[in-house]
Amino acid sequence: VSSAKLARFAARAGLSGTEFLAGIPGTFGGALAMNAGAWGKNTWSLVQSIETLNQRGQRYHRQITDYEINYRSVKGPKNEWFVAATLQLTSSSVEESFAKIKSLLKKRNETQPIGLPSCGSVFRNPQGDYAARLIEQAGWKGKGKGGVYVSEKHANFIINHTATTAADIESLIEQIRTSVKQKYGIHLIPEVFMVGEFIEKQT
Repeated sequence: VSSAKLARFAARAGLSGTEFLAGIPGTFGGALAMNAGAWGKNTWSLVQSIETLNQRGQRYHRQITDYEINYRSVKGPKNEWFVAATLQLTSSSVEESFAKIKSLLKKRNETQPIGLPSCGSVFRNPQGDYAARLIEQAGWKGKGKGGVYVSEKHANFIINHTATTAADIESLIEQIRTSVKQKYGIHLIPEVFMVGEFIEKQT
């Protein structure tokens, strides 16, 4: 189930709490896996319990206490995947919930490069600061290599202007991390999940 579909489904049912998910790309399972969030809200603040599945097809009912939940980070039982979740939402009018969704999507469209090929926000915000501010101050806004570059609208987005390779995007990510580390002493942690072989293992 896509995060956006869940937000609309809840709104039609007169339930509030998931509106922030309307603009988050991907599935709700992915949102659970990384504690996705926006506008000061996060996925696991809604969760009451979880159902998971392991490699042998066994299902488990898990509680929040089975997981270590942090900003854009979720750690729990290994080799289990989310298949269902019970959420705690609040009553609201359909009109009010859809108005919130519309307002948040408008704000996202005004501040982020919606409609251009990207993987969303690349880095987690360091405590007390914003990754986009650090990247912009380090001189990366609008810059890149070949068909991949840092968005001029929001510096925490990398745009794949032409069908470039994952290696090109990863290389730009590492250049940005190195630059910000040298200038500010801050080690930016990727928010995106890298699958397969890559330059430096995510920490």
